[in-house]
Amino acid sequence: MSKKFTPTPHDAIFKQFLSEKETAKDFFAIWLPDEIKALCELDSIKVESGSFVDSEMRNYQSDILYSVNTQQEQGYIYLLIEHQSTPDKLMAWRLMRYCMATMQKHLEAVHKELPLVFPILFYCGEKSPHPYSTDWLDCFSGRDIAEKIYTKPFKLVDVTTLDDGEIMKHKRMALLELIQKHIRRRDMTELLDSIVKLLSYNYYTDNQVITLFNYLIQEGNSQKPMEFITEIAKQSEKNEGALMTIAQTLKQEGYQLGKNDGVQEGIQKGIQIGEQNGMQKGKLEGIQEGEKQASIKIARQMLESGMDRQSVMKFTGLTDTEMSTLFKD
Repeated sequence: MSKKFTPTPHDAIFKQFLSEKETAKDFFAIWLPDEIKALCELDSIKVESGSFVDSEMRNYQSDILYSVNTQQEQGYIYLLIEHQSTPDKLMAWRLMRYCMATMQKHLEAVHKELPLVFPILFYCGEKSPHPYSTDWLDCFSGRDIAEKIYTKPFKLVDVTTLDDGEIMKHKRMALLELIQKHIRRRDMTELLDSIVKLLSYNYYTDNQVITLFNYLIQEGNSQKPMEFITEIAKQSEKNEGALMTIAQTLKQEGYQLGKNDGVQEGIQKGIQIGEQNGMQKGKLEGIQEGEKQASIKIARQMLESGMDRQSVMKFTGLTDTEMSTLFKD
């Protein structure tokens, strides 16, 4: 009985040979298509480190990655060889995934453009010839539609170019599209009538409305945000409660919005704590405590409305530790 000195003898010998630069040059001189070979200076070929290996696929990989200089202008080309001794129906997809991982690592190395990555499958399996397609689009159950999706430019929804009248016809997407189209460009009060009209269709849940107006408070350009929200609340019967909650909270806790600076804390709650004994220190502590309690109250509301944790921290100024205690009492 023969003894195996390595659990992957086919891969081991392949890597041993192809890790040598001169051997790799001969391999690519034979097997690269002429149009790709014409781009490469094979004398510059270099085996790349394991940092380019997709860690999630490490147990399935037996690839070698090379970098090579280009013939014409400065650029990057990687040549990827995958050795396979057992047929895999999804091998074409695996090769595509390795290529994507290489591109990502290239970008993480502070390059600004994607490199070309040319994959080659080297097969030495028992079944002959290799039984599966090397076109990754054949890995889909519906190749025709996959080809239309992945060989064409992706669909772009550019709300900045949409006509407001067209947006108003977009049912449950209309309010989000309208706000995000104008959030950086216009005073939101100019959109009051359109917002009220969309809310009147009763398309939106209270959580959606609260989240949207928290977004307006944080990112929007409005001279008088409390008056803006209060006016919408008066004209929007279904969402009046949710909107008035936001407006009232802002009013009670003393939040003022600057045109360009976003939310500024102006809370004076707690000054009386220090004034009782006339100590300036008490005043300062009272102000700080009032600010903190107000921030906590608003943070709870924002989290309950669906706003993400990082945005709430940015909006309220609470620390990660303070955020963790919000719902403990």
